[in-house]
Amino acid sequence: MANNSALILIGRILLSFMFILAGYGKLTAIGGTAGYFGSLGLPAPTIVAVLVGLLELLGGLAVLVGFQTRIAALALGIFTLAATAAAHLNWTGDAGMVQWMFFQKNLGVAGGFFVLAACGAGALSLDAKRG
Repeated sequence: MANNSALILIGRILLSFMFILAGYGKLTAIGGTAGYFGSLGLPAPTIVAVLVGLLELLGGLAVLVGFQTRIAALALGIFTLAATAAAHLNWTGDAGMVQWMFFQKNLGVAGGFFVLAACGAGALSLDAKRG
């Protein structure tokens, strides 16, 4: 099943990429991120920005290398659904179509994470090396 392991690795790389970049971006621009989170009505936006940035960055890295993959994938899948509910349900006005596309993309990403949480990281991962 070497082919399956390679495909799972490619999937992990593709799923983790945007979360690693997004987390890094949030953590290096806390003020802007907190401002946006505040505009969404989230409580304690600076604290939430740091926590979300850490979840995205560290969770993305964990999925990338296949470390505690099932937990990281489950957390990122749930987070993706929560972020979708918080920021991508307004499908009216000029930005409605863009928000609809983000909504659909996020459902697919969350689905990928849930499959990864169910199936694990595959043979090409730290999880497999650890036994």
